[in-house]
Amino acid sequence: MKVPTDLKYTESHEWTKVTDDGIIVGITEYAQSEMGDIVFADLPPVGAEYKKGESMAVIESVKAVSDIYAPVGGTVVEVNEALLDSPELINDDCYGEGWLVKLSPESEVELNALLSAEEYQELLEKEG
Repeated sequence: MKVPTDLKYTESHEWTKVTDDGIIVGITEYAQSEMGDIVFADLPPVGAEYKKGESMAVIESVKAVSDIYAPVGGTVVEVNEALLDSPELINDDCYGEGWLVKLSPESEVELNALLSAEEYQELLEKEG
């Protein structure tokens, strides 16, 4: 399973990508493959604020309902509207078109504490 090296990760299988206007958050290939076919994404409203580790979205698959946790504290500045009609984008392209939300992070420290690609790969091997 490939782990993109330009992203940061959480132990709960979210990924983050730092951009000029916030951080994009999604779930990893491992997470979406464990969930199976995704049928619904309940995304937070723009303007919602979360602390690191709080549930900020819910994804439903044919197997289960899973919480998606804020990788860092921050405010939702954008959600992926395409998922409302096509939640399967998360399965098809979890690191691209299947992103979930964009956050304006509160703290650089929390961002720096996320797992590197290498650390996340090691986590997957342990869970493997």
